[in-house]
Amino acid sequence: MSDPLRQIQHKKTLLDGLYRLTDAGAILLGLVLAVMTAGEQLSGDHRLVGLAALAIFYVVAEFTGVYRNWRGVSTEREVRCGALTWAISLALLVVVSTVLRFEHPLHRYTLVWWFLITPMLLTISRMIIRTILRWLLAHGINQQGVAIVGVNELGIQLAENIHDSPDLGMKIIGFYDDRPGSRLPEIPQEVGTRVGNLSDLVEAARSGQIQRIYITFPMRAESRIRNVLNHLGDSTASVYIVPDFFVFEMLHSRWTDIRGLPVVSVYENPLLGVDGILKRVSDIVLASFVLLLLAIPMALVALLVKLTSKGPIFFRQRRYGLDGQEILVWKFRSMTVCEDGPEVKQAQKNDCRLTPIGGFLRASSIDELPQLFNVITGSMSLVGPRPHASAHNEQYRKLIHHYMLRHKVKPGITGLAQVRGWRGETDTVEKMERRVQCDHEYIRTWSLWLDLKILFETVFVVLGRKNAY
Repeated sequence: MSDPLRQIQHKKTLLDGLYRLTDAGAILLGLVLAVMTAGEQLSGDHRLVGLAALAIFYVVAEFTGVYRNWRGVSTEREVRCGALTWAISLALLVVVSTVLRFEHPLHRYTLVWWFLITPMLLTISRMIIRTILRWLLAHGINQQGVAIVGVNELGIQLAENIHDSPDLGMKIIGFYDDRPGSRLPEIPQEVGTRVGNLSDLVEAARSGQIQRIYITFPMRAESRIRNVLNHLGDSTASVYIVPDFFVFEMLHSRWTDIRGLPVVSVYENPLLGVDGILKRVSDIVLASFVLLLLAIPMALVALLVKLTSKGPIFFRQRRYGLDGQEILVWKFRSMTVCEDGPEVKQAQKNDCRLTPIGGFLRASSIDELPQLFNVITGSMSLVGPRPHASAHNEQYRKLIHHYMLRHKVKPGITGLAQVRGWRGETDTVEKMERRVQCDHEYIRTWSLWLDLKILFETVFVVLGRKNAY
């Protein structure tokens, strides 16, 4: 009988080598393209720098985990990890060459192009490898046998998820449970059948037929879980406990620990650590760029606001920010009133309170541009749940379940709700519920790529001027 552990290790080594080879090609090809783009001539010194960068990349990769097993993890996370590894590697190359006073032949323009081109090549190579692996896995090649311990609602849901995701490369061997069949729910035929009891599971794991085991007993069944784990200690199968947290409505879950005691978040801000830094840096860079680009048009708008109606140029309104803290949101004044009290009337179509240019400012969303200063100062983000007037928050938090959870991230100038059509007046509770549902989805699924997608789609929403008045 062949050794299943050795087979798995052999496949892992081949895949690891393939990734390292394609990464080397991406880095060296990126250097060649950068040199050509910058108008330089490729030389032997360039090749030495390329090899040095590659060596540093491999070292940094051991810390960032680029060559970990990414099966079941999104392509986006893998791509982000690769791009971060490259950014750190190139920065270390520059620092080391400066400290050691090594005269590298790279012009600053070459460095910039190398920095930009290589992540694109790394992404392309990884997407190609992933596409090939998905095809192989979908056709039954290199699949891992999976057993589910516990015939219950959670186990059946897990089996359905695996069945609907053939690219995960998991083949369901079956369900295992020590309870009599009369006490077990019916298993959908398409996701598997009950194979046997705990003894059968251990034998299948020892023979190498099963590589992954998922325990789906409820967390209160501690003695049953311990019994399964004790029996499976005599196998090389990877064992996972699937907690029945699905009974809770999670906003964003994150595993952490308090001096070794693991805890999982239910309501959490997803923008912590590196993610928070990436979002903040992108906010500052993009907001600064837009402000520089629109400085003169914004000055003209300010002048028109002042000339066409009495009152201040800017309107500042109290709204809720991150964690419900009060912030002042800036806008170009588009109405003859500046309501900021316990009752605030929402803007309506053909609102009589609009200034001569107020309708145009609101329909084109130009009135929102001063919020770029909120982004620069850190009270808002470019993308996030739209902040509502404090009076509206107090009204809807009593009417909509989990309404205030939208404030677990910074409010944004635009958001997922706006690009999905829930923009403008919310004259019914149902409309506000739809907006809040989008806000919760944004928090659960946040990524930098989602932010960029929303910003791109916002351009077309603004041009369409739908529901903006």
